[in-house]
Amino acid sequence: MKSLVKFFQSSVGKKIAMSLSGLFLCTFLIVHVSINLLLFVNDGGAMYNEYSAFMSSNVIIRTIEIVLFLGIVIHMISGVWVWLKNRASRPIGYDTYKLSDNAPLSSRTPMLTTSAALVGFFLVSHLITFWIPTRFGAEHKLPYVMVSEAFSDPTLGIFYIIAVAFLGFHLKHGFQASFQTLGLKTKRYLWLIQSLAVIFWLLIPLAFAAMPAYFLWFR
Repeated sequence: MKSLVKFFQSSVGKKIAMSLSGLFLCTFLIVHVSINLLLFVNDGGAMYNEYSAFMSSNVIIRTIEIVLFLGIVIHMISGVWVWLKNRASRPIGYDTYKLSDNAPLSSRTPMLTTSAALVGFFLVSHLITFWIPTRFGAEHKLPYVMVSEAFSDPTLGIFYIIAVAFLGFHLKHGFQASFQTLGLKTKRYLWLIQSLAVIFWLLIPLAFAAMPAYFLWFR
């Protein structure tokens, strides 16, 4: 047990923890977007309300929420630690180094840092706007009404769309980087990893962005 704790306290262990927690959070995105797509069902929100009530009352789901929260905390702490470690290892940059000539946009450290920070801020905002009121709020609105009112606000709706775009950018690098960190990004499975990556960094963010767009401009 002590050797395992010592391993995850090391640089390699922190990177593996960040990769595993990130991939775990990716699986949650599939569940989350699947339920949220029920917003588009033309039934006045009945099916979305039904599934939301199930998610908030089922003991198993509530237990998974705790694991999910721990996954978020581990991912954020590991990410910050790796970023600080990388920054400390090179306090002074190269004078003649041209980032645009040496790295694609999706893997540039400043962009990744910005996207990670915005995604973190977005996550906190998302929890405050939707999750906390449904679990601890004194005024219990129907989930569909809560989402409809929130996304009808142009400020929140447009912020949500921008944040989801940065989430896609973050996932474009992070999803494949996780497999590389775990030693699973081999030539044999590269096509499969790249295909799955498109689902997470493009299709799922588009589905999330479609929700505020629907209530802002099409409903």
